[in-house]
Amino acid sequence: MTARGSAFGERGSRGQVAVITDSSACVGVGEGNSGLVIVPLRILAGGAAAEDRSTAPLPEAIAAQVARGERLTTARPAPEDFAAVYRHAAAAGVLAIVSVHLAAELSGTIGSAQLAAASATVPVHVVDSRTIGAGLGFVAAAANQAAAAGLPAAAAARAAASRAARTASFFALDTAEHLRAGGRLRGTGPAGPVPGADRAAGSMLASRPLLRISDGTITVLERVRTRAAARGRLTELAAEFAAGLPGECQLAVQHISSHDDADELHRQLTAAVPAVGRTAIFRASTAILAHTGPGLLGVVVTPAL
Repeated sequence: MTARGSAFGERGSRGQVAVITDSSACVGVGEGNSGLVIVPLRILAGGAAAEDRSTAPLPEAIAAQVARGERLTTARPAPEDFAAVYRHAAAAGVLAIVSVHLAAELSGTIGSAQLAAASATVPVHVVDSRTIGAGLGFVAAAANQAAAAGLPAAAAARAAASRAARTASFFALDTAEHLRAGGRLRGTGPAGPVPGADRAAGSMLASRPLLRISDGTITVLERVRTRAAARGRLTELAAEFAAGLPGECQLAVQHISSHDDADELHRQLTAAVPAVGRTAIFRASTAILAHTGPGLLGVVVTPAL
């Protein structure tokens, strides 16, 4: 296992706080994520396995298995993977760590981090971002910016948790089959989850499902027929959520194999959300591709730092 990111000690203080996340995050340069260390998930297909290199092309062995019809999936980092990163941080003079990861409902990654934290030689604050992708990137950025400002680890962890609670992720798929096959999808209705959620989710496969990640859970909101309709509804949902945030917000468009749709959604969002600050477009990570399939188009809304 090889962690990615800047070397520990970059902030030049023995009292520094290191911030660690995982490869399911969409991490943007300049958004507060400079110096983040990224622990890779594992990607699997058939009998092949490799480290998730985020947006890099699939390794040849994995791509060959997928071409043969094997399902692409993921596995959490082992506790020892986190333990090795925590040991390296401590050896570099880091005195505390904030470890921010994808939602516990979506992966066992949080559990691995917690097991490693229990035996770490420096305090480790493990934070469940309650989301994934660009949402996770935003939450990790809150911790990283707080740490860079010299705040203690507990305060950096609280900053991450606070941003997680005020971040919304909406996305559309060409099909929900990949999410349903992985057991990561719930149906929903006006009053919340409905009986027969799996059947409800399955009935949406004939059109494009529109979904939300809320408190770590992926739920189906509605269905639309066209990509244009999906862009329109994503814009409306993002604008409605942004209107409830105090001050400026930040937006991120994330996609898989949908460059033109992502550009158009970005244009619509910047016109529809007057209080938007920085915006960005990301290609979603391989870990997300494994569970959504191609065709993902989404938007994440969060308070500006």
